[in-house]
Amino acid sequence: MKNFIKSSRLTLAFCIVLSVLYIGVLWLFGQVFSPGKGNAETVTLNGEVVGAANVGQLFTQDIYFWGRPSAADYQADASSGSNMGPTNPKHLATVEARIDTLLAHHPYLQREDIPAEMVTASGSGLDPHITPRCAEVQIRRVAEARGLTEESVRQIVEEHTEQPLWGLFGTEKVNVLKLNVALDESAQQN
Repeated sequence: MKNFIKSSRLTLAFCIVLSVLYIGVLWLFGQVFSPGKGNAETVTLNGEVVGAANVGQLFTQDIYFWGRPSAADYQADASSGSNMGPTNPKHLATVEARIDTLLAHHPYLQREDIPAEMVTASGSGLDPHITPRCAEVQIRRVAEARGLTEESVRQIVEEHTEQPLWGLFGTEKVNVLKLNVALDESAQQN
């Protein structure tokens, strides 16, 4: 019985120390090394929070850039991919419908001009970024819908294109929410 109490105390001590220590180390790492000190970066427009920069949102109006499709309808509690393989008939029908929608809103594009990411969902269904190529194919639509020049919209896209971390890790990307907020802010200034 004495050994049982001793081992129970030791187990309890390790559980407390390691649980607190582990969480403390993660918190410290987040405070020191992560952007926003481990907190989600919120995006505001006119002093009001319009979303978190690390979670994708659905944009369907022509005045906005569109992000990647979401198999989870952009709901964080349902974050996931579709789990359908590339030859699944339902998946192929969904991709075809997305292509048709894109071509209807981008009549200047050909099927082969559409980046794959515009018609396929990300693994999480919450991807907040698109590639610069994906933004490039949308510039004309957004410029026409807003009554702006393509060059002025292109400049805003370039200003919001994020480079790889330290020039090494990751790829160039554009945060769709930040880009769309920048477009709205630009419209308010003019």
